Amino acid sequence: MRRVGSASPWAPGPLAVLAGCLIPIVGVFAVDDLGVGLVTIAAQVLAFGWLLRDWRGAWLRAVFGLIAAAGIAVSTYLYAGRNLTEAATAAARIVTLVLPSVLLLGRLRPSELGDHLAQRLRLPARGVVASMAALQRLDAFGAEWQTIQRARRARGHGVEGGPVRRVREAGASAFALLVVSMRRTGVMAVAMDARGFASATERTWAAPAPWHAVDSLVLMLAIAVALLPWLIR
Repeated sequence: MRRVGSASPWAPGPLAVLAGCLIPIVGVFAVDDLGVGLVTIAAQVLAFGWLLRDWRGAWLRAVFGLIAAAGIAVSTYLYAGRNLTEAATAAARIVTLVLPSVLLLGRLRPSELGDHLAQRLRLPARGVVASMAALQRLDAFGAEWQTIQRARRARGHGVEGGPVRRVREAGASAFALLVVSMRRTGVMAVAMDARGFASATERTWAAPAPWHAVDSLVLMLAIAVALLPWLIR
């Protein structure tokens, strides 16, 4: 029977996913030609596309990346001699920068990442736990914002109306979110202190941190994608 909390041998672990997001950045500096950029983008899709799990989140991340690429393309076209090729190359460089994260970030979970950072990389336990707790709070912000919005609408404080009313209601919701976050942070601090977070010298972890063959595969693909632009430029 598989141990509860252990990772599937067919799914990459968080360290391999993190490496897939970060290592290809090395190749971005070699994208100085549109052809190199297009080949690199195709290689990234082939290398990491099979790991895509969260389609909705990927589309949202892709939208922000495309907006950044379009902005860079327009500014390059306007201020670099109105050269379409240069503008397209600049846009392709931004796409190669964000595409691995677009494809892979949906697989990262703060709790799993903390287990692997502490057990495999031997990072300080206090820093790891504090950072992962903060990331989990960030994940909860969206749900809390929606809850606050529903509660305010139930009380007749919707965002319908002119721009001034919308800004006022958004500010009130943001203040409510700040209050809720501070309260829950205080509760979390008390709970962590009660469990010896401040004074513990040895710590246990929620789940094991294995390294499977698929992790090595993802790591090798990340290195290959990072080296590819340097080899074909």
